[in-house]
Amino acid sequence: MQIQKEVNPRFENFIFDWDYKTQLCFGGYGSSKSYHIALKIILKCLQERRKVLVIREVYETIRESCFDLFEEILDELGILADEGLRSSRTRVISKSSPMTFIFPNGSRIIFKGLDKPRKLKSINGVSIIWIEEASEIKYEGYKELVGRLRHPTASLHMILSWNPVDESNWTYKQFFIDKEEDIVHMKPEIVYKRKTVAKDGVYYHHSVATDNKFLPQAYLKELQDIKNYDPDLYRVAWFGMYGITGAKVLPQLVRMPHQDVIRQVQGISEDFKFTGMDFGFETSYNAVVRMAVDDANKILYVYDEYYKNKMTDVETADELAELGYKDELITADSEDPKAIRYYVLSGFQMRPCKKYAGSRLGNTRKVKRFKSIVISSNCVNTWKELKDLTYKKDANGDVHYDEFNIDPHTFSAIWYGLDMYDVADVKFQSNSRRG
Repeated sequence: MQIQKEVNPRFENFIFDWDYKTQLCFGGYGSSKSYHIALKIILKCLQERRKVLVIREVYETIRESCFDLFEEILDELGILADEGLRSSRTRVISKSSPMTFIFPNGSRIIFKGLDKPRKLKSINGVSIIWIEEASEIKYEGYKELVGRLRHPTASLHMILSWNPVDESNWTYKQFFIDKEEDIVHMKPEIVYKRKTVAKDGVYYHHSVATDNKFLPQAYLKELQDIKNYDPDLYRVAWFGMYGITGAKVLPQLVRMPHQDVIRQVQGISEDFKFTGMDFGFETSYNAVVRMAVDDANKILYVYDEYYKNKMTDVETADELAELGYKDELITADSEDPKAIRYYVLSGFQMRPCKKYAGSRLGNTRKVKRFKSIVISSNCVNTWKELKDLTYKKDANGDVHYDEFNIDPHTFSAIWYGLDMYDVADVKFQSNSRRG
């Protein structure tokens, strides 16, 4: 079968290079790393009978990222079978449950999440593993996957793709510099400069947005704008470089006089106003926040809060009713269905938020995507909790991006309130069509 496909010049050699067992593909946003890895795997599966395992930390995130990307490329190549077809001698069959691609020659691409480790135990005969967003998985997960990579005859390949984070991440220690053990595997500056390097059987490939000729100028401008509200994210998104991360979770947080906030909020449609609630009692708090989103400019306004503990549901419901919260939809923590049921029976419009493995990390990143987060001067507890909020570090100094130095109840309330709103993720806006 002859395949003709236009690719980014930066990835021409990478697509056909299978000389190394470990292949690292990292860099900035929108460089087309994922697209070309998926294309590389498809071409290999057409050429040889292979069993490929595609991994992300959270299974829930695979369908709209990796799986859809494979489907898109197969469709572009004209070899994706019609939906519902169970077998074909010339086209690739796509199965959505469980997510699988079956090639005419018997090759298979299967998809799993590390949040369901038991599903990995039964997998065998895998000769290629692609770990997407490798910086998000735990080092123990990586070691487990290395053990899953085994085949009696085929060459073995582990492909890892990610955007650099901070230097405490396991990917930096494993493939670049382990400061604790004083081991230098590869100086990252060398890879940034030379772009493609091979050392000790490991293939390093670095790329950035300007390597992707298919990106629109508007996307490049949006990446450039990140430097105005999150310098750490800009270093990662634009330059694709490691570094020392800043301490604050929300560097774009600002405080504004209440009257000025209300003036801004009054001009925002009711469709972009949200209310979230986190439950608490003894040491934690019942936290309710009212928010408004300037969708065009990606600004989040927090303009009202309720924050009390040692209050029963009856007492809290009475106070919230007096404050007018019965008149709006409240999205609350789904882990307390009994409390939600009580509020609903008491006349509140309350719904549970969506939760899944990895949702804490996903919600944190959603809030970080706002270019500015404006807190009303009246919301003293929200400001108190969020102004110095930092990521938690473990005993080894590794940063946990879904844990914090305190238990920020107002942050949780913000997560829940924004449950039905999606902030455009600049990282994934270009995934389609080589982005």
